[in-house]
Amino acid sequence: MAATPGFSLKRAITPLALKVMRRLDWYILGKFMGTFFFSILLIIVIVIVFDISEKIEDFIQHDLTARQIFVEYYLNFVPYFVNLFSPLFTFISVIFFTSRMAYRTEIVAILNAGVSFRRFLRPYLFGAAIIAFTSLLLNNWIIPKANKVRLLFEARYIGTGAYNSGLNRDIHRQTAPGEMVYIQHYNQFDSTGYKFTIEKFDGLVMTYKLSAEEASWREEKKAWVVKKYFERTFKGDTETWKNGDSLTIRLNMSPKDFERAESVKESMTYGELNDYIETERQKGSSYVQKYEAEKHYRIVFPFATFILTLIGVALSSRKVRGGIGLHLGIGVGIAFSYILLMKVFVSFAETSVIPAYIALWIPNAIYMILALYLLKRAPK
Repeated sequence: MAATPGFSLKRAITPLALKVMRRLDWYILGKFMGTFFFSILLIIVIVIVFDISEKIEDFIQHDLTARQIFVEYYLNFVPYFVNLFSPLFTFISVIFFTSRMAYRTEIVAILNAGVSFRRFLRPYLFGAAIIAFTSLLLNNWIIPKANKVRLLFEARYIGTGAYNSGLNRDIHRQTAPGEMVYIQHYNQFDSTGYKFTIEKFDGLVMTYKLSAEEASWREEKKAWVVKKYFERTFKGDTETWKNGDSLTIRLNMSPKDFERAESVKESMTYGELNDYIETERQKGSSYVQKYEAEKHYRIVFPFATFILTLIGVALSSRKVRGGIGLHLGIGVGIAFSYILLMKVFVSFAETSVIPAYIALWIPNAIYMILALYLLKRAPK
């Protein structure tokens, strides 16, 4: 039978193959993203329910409305939580739906149809790129802004926020010879101290004491404004006192004295973090390395999505007797070992044992080697 003039079998098959591959790409990508978002949504609902049950007394005590709780706290808590566990849930999602495909011999059919394993990986990498890019955006710009609102809410109403711990709680400072300042709780965001006290001594004898509900820094005045204060002056056996709603005082103390790396770094965008690192470096601050570790971690962390995706596909694309349960067990073990190793190297970076720009890439390098090894052994 003579061939039709101008007809090419290869030319006729190619558009059909491309159409099939586009369907396959969308099928895998849809499974990937659908499983990821469903698992994240499910765990968020569970976490919020448990979190509300734990904090319900604080919400009632401060007479907070449902809108305040949702808008100021949970709306800013969700991006932080999603980003924190996105690589883990990416990994679990990949293993879950790929194992199901392998169990139903879909992967065998795809590979037997002439699709290379490398080509099979393309929609997985595209899905991982979407999640990684979103994580990068969240890490460096969206979450820091959300953290300012979330941590302020925790500091004001819950009492367990980052700004209620360590150096920012039960602060004692000597601001001048014989002059002591005590602050029960200091909020970094609005530069306000609560349960504020100033005591002055002549030797061991107290000569002056001021107690106030709060003291707020006023940058334009370069002074502190105390509210609802009670002032006492002692002279020999005589004591005089006065109280009032507001009083401006000047102390050898400013908000800069209360900054601490562990708290502030969470609320800085990438640009603010860079500027702050430069300022702290010029001051010779001991916090520089911790800020450097935070900056590099925000870049390194999203790349874990690609690595864990490759490991997940390599592990779960082979049909095994243990099925999905075996794949999930091995996969979760690998994911948690990665997270643990990353935490170890973050500590190394923060303590200057290894430079941050090297330390934080080491776990990714180790698990990338593991990913390449598993991909080599994956079914072709």
